[in-house]
Amino acid sequence: MELPDLQSAFAGQIPKPRRLPEGILGPIKNKPVQLPGGDILCPSSTEDSGWRVHFEWTGDLGITWHKTEPVNDGKTIGAIQPTILFHPGGRLQALGRTKQSKIFETWSSDGGKNWNEMKLTSLPNPNSGIDAVTLSDGRQLLVYNHSTKGRSPLNVAISADGNVWQSALTLEDEPGKQFSYPAVIQTKDGLVHITYTWKRERIKHAVLDPLKLKLGPMAD
Repeated sequence: MELPDLQSAFAGQIPKPRRLPEGILGPIKNKPVQLPGGDILCPSSTEDSGWRVHFEWTGDLGITWHKTEPVNDGKTIGAIQPTILFHPGGRLQALGRTKQSKIFETWSSDGGKNWNEMKLTSLPNPNSGIDAVTLSDGRQLLVYNHSTKGRSPLNVAISADGNVWQSALTLEDEPGKQFSYPAVIQTKDGLVHITYTWKRERIKHAVLDPLKLKLGPMAD
């Protein structure tokens, strides 16, 4: 199905800013994604009644919105700030930050309308934001802190299936410093662009070629 063309949808005019509907938050930290059918799916979360993840989507470029119920109870796993990955057969995977020292995962087979039980992965997380992107070759690329305490080091990992991850690159490694809140995209030329907070002093921008990454086993 052909994806909506934004310029045609708005007849060449920039729409006026307007508030999201009551109860709709939009994407929290990480980027929304556009599904093959055209829907824009936002990874979202709340912190007021325990850390809980939900998802919001619009099929008409933001005119009307829908949302899921929270996919976790905020107690067994306290989770926020999901990021969305694409898999064969239309499956979606969400990964994100938790209070349980591990990155969480949950999967959807119906375009993000329903998600299975949230579980903890083997990947460490020091209660710090992550981001990920599905590469044009189908692999998954994750940017995160490979640690359970402290926001250093900042790492890049690659997976073919979203389950088994390999170490690809250490972006930063300076004990006692913070390298956090990464954001990652892949541009049309195939390069991957990563931004992140550098020592809470500035924003750093790194560019890498995912075809040149040397993959290895994950550190303990």
